[in-house]
Parts: sequence; structure tokens; C-alpha cells
Amino acid sequence: MEKKESRADWVAVEAQFQSGEANQPAKAKTAYQFFQKRVVDDVKRDVAAKAAELNEPVELGSISKEISARWAQLSAGDREEFVELAAQDKKRYDEECRARDEEVERERARKREEMYGAVEGKRERKKTQVVIEETRPKRQPRELTEKQLEAKRLRQEIRQQEIDERDELKAEEKRQKEALAKKKSEIASARLKYLLSQSDIFAHFSGQVKKGKTKGKKGAALDADEDAETGEESAEDTKKGKGKKTRSATMMRTKWTRRLTWMVNLAHQGINGILADEMGLGKTLQTISVLAYFYEFENITGPHIVLVPKSTLSNWLAEFERWCPSLRAVKFHGNKEERQRCVQEVLCPGLPDDKRKFDVCVTTFEMCLKEKTALCKFAWRYLIIDEAHRIKNESSQFSTVVRMLDTEHRLLLTGTPLQNNLHELWALLNFLLPDVFASSQEFDDWFNLDVDDDEAKKQMISQLHKILRPFMLRRLKADVEKSLPPKKETLLFVGMSEMQKALYKSLLLRDMNTIMGGTGGVSKSALQNIVMQLRKCCGHPYLFEGQEDRSLDPLGEHVVENCGKMVLLDKLLKKLKQRGSRVLIFTQMTRVLDIMEDFCRMRLYDYCRIDGQTSYEDRESSIDEYNKPNSSKFLFLLSTRAGGLGINLYTADVVILYDSDWNPQADLQAQDRAHRIGQKKEVNVYRLVTTDSVEEKIIERAQQKLKLDAMVVQQGRLQEKQSKLTKNDMLEMIRFGADQVFRTTDSTITDEDIDAILAKGEQRTEEMKQKMQAHDKGDLLDFKLDGGGCQNHDGIDYSNEKERQEELKRLADAELARQMAEGMGKRERRTVLRHSHVSLEGKHRTKQKQLPKALRLPRIDEWQFYNRKRLIELHEIECANYEQAKTEMEKPPLPPHAQYLTEEQLQEKEQLLSEGFSDWNKPSSSCSSSCLLAMVVTTSKLWPGK
Repeated sequence: MEKKESRADWVAVEAQFQSGEANQPAKAKTAYQFFQKRVVDDVKRDVAAKAAELNEPVELGSISKEISARWAQLSAGDREEFVELAAQDKKRYDEECRARDEEVERERARKREEMYGAVEGKRERKKTQVVIEETRPKRQPRELTEKQLEAKRLRQEIRQQEIDERDELKAEEKRQKEALAKKKSEIASARLKYLLSQSDIFAHFSGQVKKGKTKGKKGAALDADEDAETGEESAEDTKKGKGKKTRSATMMRTKWTRRLTWMVNLAHQGINGILADEMGLGKTLQTISVLAYFYEFENITGPHIVLVPKSTLSNWLAEFERWCPSLRAVKFHGNKEERQRCVQEVLCPGLPDDKRKFDVCVTTFEMCLKEKTALCKFAWRYLIIDEAHRIKNESSQFSTVVRMLDTEHRLLLTGTPLQNNLHELWALLNFLLPDVFASSQEFDDWFNLDVDDDEAKKQMISQLHKILRPFMLRRLKADVEKSLPPKKETLLFVGMSEMQKALYKSLLLRDMNTIMGGTGGVSKSALQNIVMQLRKCCGHPYLFEGQEDRSLDPLGEHVVENCGKMVLLDKLLKKLKQRGSRVLIFTQMTRVLDIMEDFCRMRLYDYCRIDGQTSYEDRESSIDEYNKPNSSKFLFLLSTRAGGLGINLYTADVVILYDSDWNPQADLQAQDRAHRIGQKKEVNVYRLVTTDSVEEKIIERAQQKLKLDAMVVQQGRLQEKQSKLTKNDMLEMIRFGADQVFRTTDSTITDEDIDAILAKGEQRTEEMKQKMQAHDKGDLLDFKLDGGGCQNHDGIDYSNEKERQEELKRLADAELARQMAEGMGKRERRTVLRHSHVSLEGKHRTKQKQLPKALRLPRIDEWQFYNRKRLIELHEIECANYEQAKTEMEKPPLPPHAQYLTEEQLQEKEQLLSEGFSDWNKPSSSCSSSCLLAMVVTTSKLWPGK
């Protein structure tokens, strides 16, 4: 049993713990403390006597209070004695503290000396011990058997072999890059010489050569003729060259052979190029042909790299296998483990050409970003970028990575070389020739159109064409592919349903202050949001939460009837189905695709779908299913951005643009999914536009924006710098058609026959074309977004009459404000059974009077399994009785506990409320429904008769 500690044990060691405190000097006392010590006994007696006299106990703190009172009554002379005692005690305290500090310092010095002496002794002993250990005999290694020695030797050889192979690969990789750099430096002077022979403008941008004698127009024309003759000779040489012919060499058309000659010529001159043929003219085959040419006639097997969108990856591999199977094309794609295995087993950076396992690496933009370390180890002969407008932003991550690749030749493929402005053109030229087009500021200054001199503008246009001529080749379908059936685009204008008009009006009213207040304090993002909401309203009102009546059949006719575009689409598809056409439908919003799927199920249309969330495998299977002979698929639903690139759907002959993209090039790419080589029928493009809405302005802007490509690349004209959408532009779009919306609340959907609608659409489309052509007759560089709509009237331009224009604008704004104010009256809210749905009109709706808390119904959602019909009936009876009681007795106020149902009705209401599941939310109800369904199925299997 353990011994219990006693106080004696503590006393024995107490000194060790309190020695430090005992040696501390006593603190100095104050004058008050000396006074307190002297009078405390007298005060205690007096306080005790007083308490006894009153027959009361001594109060806590009464002694201290009495001492303080007596100290306060002392005069300065009486306090002098105690002040003197306090000063003496303070002096004593200071002397003792000084002595204590000296003693502590001496003790520290003693301990420091003892500690350092002990450490030095230990160090000396350790050194001696080391010396003794060194004198000991070393342990002899264990003798290995012959088998163990052989295994050790093999391991060392394998390890050394791996090190040697790795060093050899690094050396070969370095040698290949040095050879490529040397070759590029050798051809640099020849390239500049060739460029200067085309135009002396390149001397201005390069700044590396002296300007020579410039040539006149006649000399430039002779140079162009000589280039053409050289191209014909090269083509003849190609045909006469020796080597094994591939399908690309024997089956290419004559016009494609000329383009092959152009690309080969560029490579021989050390110049990179842009193949900018219109979409659908076979840029893929032409690219494969130039690689096949170098393989067969110059024995250049690669390595080449082709960067493509994910949607076209399989198509590129199939085209390589079809047209040039001699070139070993590999797909570099997959998850991290698959990519690592491909790098180690197939690509193998650093292998010499005779040991390389591939010729062409085909990969996507995303894989290039993820595997840039591996791809930067190669010295690529050809870098080919499909849909090259991806590098139009020189500061993007993808543009930065592809510039890191070591390449001998670069070829850009794009059907839309220009989409927004000339700075994007500089980005492409900088990628092709970074040593020549190094400064974007210099390029922008050179082609600055902020001048009033038309002759100066024409001179700039001529200079731009001289720059583009050596790099870019562009052909249009109308010029090249005479056998390709034409493409006809028709604008179909459609009205709004009653629901759409009410929603469109509520959206305008919700932001009336923003719309009517001008752009002064309005952010651009706020205006963009308004435009987007209006576009959603034009697309379908069910894109807004709370607009669809959930009590109706989800596949009912209301899906079509509540949207003007769906009404027109329904009529159009019936006609197209009867005549045997196959249709592609493009839209900007994936939620519209969801509604389209419901519509297809309603009408029993067989369809496929592709959007941004569709996997690579599903995309390929859907495309193959749609294009196979005698396919039953009538419709293909696609999102414009995800389905408009690199997909070949030539088996369709009708394209419907349900809504328009801000970038018209995206819509053109979508149209060319069907209008391409292989198409046997005339392609009809129907663009749906909601009348008197923001969509009309979007179409107008798109038509203006489309001129950029045609004027720079094809006709030699430039666009002014006003290309970005400004706040004023967006405000004008929002206001457009607002007066028509507020003028009536009825539906503007017509019951016309589809043939009449198509005829009107063709007439309206022709009128718009004539309007655009008439506008072109003026200043070819004048690109006002509104087309002169608010400044021209009856052919007269009032833009110079500033005061008149401001007055007209003020009157128009006042009229619009009046119409919007009239629309802010009391409006009915559509009854929706889902209690959580809130109408967009709530902000401007008249405030409703609330019922007393005791009369309000709780949430009775459909998934909580209440008897909603009966509960609502009882609630209406209760509310009616309450309102009647209010009118009958205004004073005194109604008691809060009053009942407005009979006893039977009240008991029935309580019973109905207790039967529901008030704590259920929607996910839990779905889970419970699934479990209940499973139980029913199981029960039916176990007891079939029950």
C-alpha cells in the first residue's frame, strides 16, 4: 500500500520552492500603509463598540472605510510624518534590490562557467573516443557467391544502360533542336528577301533590312505572274516526281493540286501560311496532301503535330487512314495514365528518325495544354492548327503554349480568319512570323483608320492586301465548288404569345429606371443581363422559373402554344417531314434543347442531340447514327458553340437557327455542317427572329459584323474600330420594339399557312439584303451599328442637325416612358400551384393584404401528399367568412381567436393537415416514391393475385 503524503514531507522540500521568494526584498510601503498600521487597532475597537451599541453585526468593509475616512481628514502637516517614513522605506527597497541583482549576476556567472567547462570536457572526451574507434580494424565485407556476383553485375549493367539511354535521348533531342534552329536561321534571310520581293512594307515591320528599290504596280503584277508560273512548274514536278503514290496524290482535284503547290512553295521559302478556305471546301484533305507530298517526294516523315478541336479528332484520324495510310498517325488523348503510356511507348521523345514509332501526332487543344512538357521535347517539322481562330488572343494560355513548341513550318486552318477586328489578324501574323510582326502597337498604328482622307484609307487597304498575299489563300464555295448545290438563307419573323408579351413587358418594367435613365450610372454587365433575359423570353417563356403551370401535362400542347417560335417550328417541321428533308436545329441555350426534346417526344420525331456536356464517345455515335444510310433520325439538336465545329452532317439539307449568336461566324460554321462537299441537295437555312424584340437588333449587328471578313480578306475593305458592343448599343437594343410590346397585350402569333410565312420571310430577307447593299453605296468604311435607323428618315440624314436630333430623341423617350408607365397598372398574376414560384411582376404588383396568421395555410406542395383540393376549398370558405366579418364589424377590431369555419369543417381541416408529410422536401419524396414503387413491384411478383 502506498504511503500517504504528510505535511512533514512538504515542509522538507518547501524551502526548495520558496527560496527564490524568500530572497526577494520586501516591497516598499506607501504613506497610507504606515498610517493604516498605526490606527488599525483603534479603528477596530471603535467600530466594534459602535456595532454593539446598535446591536448589529460588524459590516464587511466598515473598518477599511473608517481608516480611509480618517486618512482623508488629516491635514498636510499631519501626513508629513507618514510621507517621510514611506521615503525611507523606498530608499531601503532600492538598496536591497541593487544588492539582490548583484548576487543574481554572480550566481549566473558561476553557473555559466560550470556549464561551459563541462561541455569542453565532453568534447575532448568525444574526440578521444573517435580516435580510438579509428584504430579499430574495419569489418571485412561478406564474400558473395558466383551467382550473387553475377546478379549484382547484371543490375549494375541495367542501371547504367538506362542512364546511358536517357542521356542519349537527351543528347538526340538537343541535337534535333539545334539542327532545327540552324535550319531556320539559314532560311531567315531568304525568307525576308522573298517577302521584300512581294512588298517593301515588310521592311517597315521587320526593321532588320534596308529598304531596296520599290517596284511599281506593273512590277508587282509581273512578280505575281512569275509566282503563278513557278507554282505551275512545281505542280508539274509533283506529278512527275518519283515515289509511291498515295490516294491523296492520285485522287485530288486540279484546284486542290494548285493549293498543294501553294503550300509547298511556302514551305520552300520558309514561310508559314493560313489556309482560309470557306468552311466545307476540304481543308483537312489539303493539309494531309502537303504532309504526303513531303513524305513521298522529299522523304520527310515528320514528326508533325496537328492540334484540332475535340469534336474533329476522330475525323482527322479517319481522313489520314483514308487518304494517306503510309503516314503513321497516332491519337494523343485520354486520361493521365493513358497519356503517360503513349508518351513512353509511342511518342518517345529523343528517338532518331529511323527509330521513331509515329509520323503525325493528332491531339486536341486541351491535351496540348496538359502535356506541354512532353510536346515541347520534340523538334516538329509541321505544326498544323485546325480552327486556328483559337489563337486570335495572343495572351491566352493556348497561344502562349503553342508558341513554345519548336517548329519548322506552321500552317493555320480556319474558315473565319477574322471575326472581330484587325488586331486578331495581327495575332495570326505574329504567330506565323514573330520576327517580322513583333509589335501589335506598330501594326495598329500602321493601319489606323481614324483619318478623314479616303485616299489614305485606300492606300492602307492596298498595303494590307500586299501583306496578306504571301501568307493567306482563301477560296469561296461559289468560286471553287461549282458542283456544290447552293445555300439559301431565309429570315422567318414570328410574333410573341400572350405569355411572352406579358413576360417581356415585366422584364422591361423591372428595369425601367435602368432603361430610361441612360447609360450614365449603369454598368455594362447590368445591360448585358437585361439583353440576356429578353433573349431568353424570345426563346421560350418556360426558361423562367414559375412560368410553366406544373399542373398541366409536361408534354401538352401548351409547350408549343405559349411560344411563337415553337408554333412556327411546329408548322415548318411538319412540312419538312412530308417532303423528306432532314433537319439540323441549332440554339444558344441547352435548356432550349431540353424543351426541344419534349417537343420531339410529343410529335414522335426521332432525333439526336449534342451539346457541351456530351461525351466524346456519345458525339461520335450520334454522328454515325445520323449519317448512316437509311437512318431514321429526322432531327439533330445541337448547341451552336459545341455542335458548330468540325462535324460533318452533310446528310441533312435543312438548317434551322432557332436563335442567333452574337458572333455571326459561329452561325456560319453551324450552317456549314450541312453545306459542304458531299451535299447533293440545296441547303435551306431558316433563321427564326422574334418581331419587335432585341433579336432584330442582334441580326442587324450580325449582318454588319459579317462584312469584316468579306471586306478584309475578299474585297479589300476594312472595318472601323467600332466593333465592340457599347452600352449605348445595348440600350438601343433593349428599347427597340418596346413601344409595340406596350401597345397591346394580345398574342401576335398569326394563323397563316406555312407557305405564306415562308413567302413573307423570303420577301423580308430580300428587303434586308437590298437595304444592306444600299448602305454599302456610301462610305465603304462607315459602319454605324444602327444602320442610320435613328438618324435617317425618308432618305434624309439629320445627323449634322444636333439640336433637332436631340429633340427627336427626347420626344421618343418621353413617348416610351408614357407607354411603360401605362403598363404599370394592376396586372393579374397567373395562378401557379407551386407555392414556391414567384412571378417576375412581383416588384411592380399592388401589395396584397395578408390574412391573420391563424388563417394562413402552410405549404402544401404536391410531394407532401396533402388533399390539396379539399384544403383549398376549406381555405376559400374561411377567407370569405373572414372578409364578410370585417365589413360587418369595423369596430371593435376582430378578435384574433375568432373562428370562421363550422366545428365539422374545422375538424376536417385539422384531420387533412395531419395526414400530410409536412417535413418532406422534394428529394426525400422522390426517394420515398422510388422505394414505394419497388415495394409494389415486389409485392406484385410475390402475390400476383393481389
